[in-house]
Amino acid sequence: MRLTFLGTGTSTGVPTLACHCRVCTSRDPHDQRTRPSLLVEFDGRALVIDTTPDFRAQALRENLERLDAVLFTHSHADHILGLDDVRSFYFRQQKPIPIYADAYCMQEIQRTFKYIFDGDYPYGGVARLDPHLIAGPFEVEGLKVVPVPVLHGNLPILGFRINGVAYLTDVSEIPEQSYALLDGLEVLILDALRPRPHPTHLTVEQALKVMERLKVPRGYCTHIAHELGHEETNARLPSHVRLAYDGLQLEV
Repeated sequence: MRLTFLGTGTSTGVPTLACHCRVCTSRDPHDQRTRPSLLVEFDGRALVIDTTPDFRAQALRENLERLDAVLFTHSHADHILGLDDVRSFYFRQQKPIPIYADAYCMQEIQRTFKYIFDGDYPYGGVARLDPHLIAGPFEVEGLKVVPVPVLHGNLPILGFRINGVAYLTDVSEIPEQSYALLDGLEVLILDALRPRPHPTHLTVEQALKVMERLKVPRGYCTHIAHELGHEETNARLPSHVRLAYDGLQLEV
């Protein structure tokens, strides 16, 4: 299984518009972060977790040739607004693309993209999607996916565990019962927004405490704001934890 970080930035992306801080003006390409998304490739198949506003550019950058499913963590704009661009894969593959979300997220997606789901859009050029409500573990093309309930501020959202990998973005708290779903991980990808506290995201220090509790061999931070420079932050992290960056690939 190959993982590709399509995007690792926070909701504004990095550089942030109209910001001239040292990270936003950095010449290091690792400090250029599009909105957060993960590509999972296995057995000639490909699924994406979240379709960000940058999805088209991300897919072009990674030469993505097919798309077999989309999993959604939650319905915030930086995680769903690229959904329209999956239509290119529908046109190419000529089969509805399955999308997976919990009930609230699916409702919000169907409201936001009403023209896709109404079935009477008069202008053509619309993807056909196959909605699936997440109510427990499920399979995508034979690959088992375990939803992991977490909190994003007061909003219950989902992370996902796939084999020995867990992807938990936009996390401020992991409920105690969800820790049992994260035992024995090989790789944990976890929200680590910035050094300062935030009401809806983990800080770097909080993310490190989660990784320490789970004793993960490899940890990667994502959903990174412009307060964190890539090289200087990595220099302070334990050797088994790194800031992820756009385009980073892992074989698992």
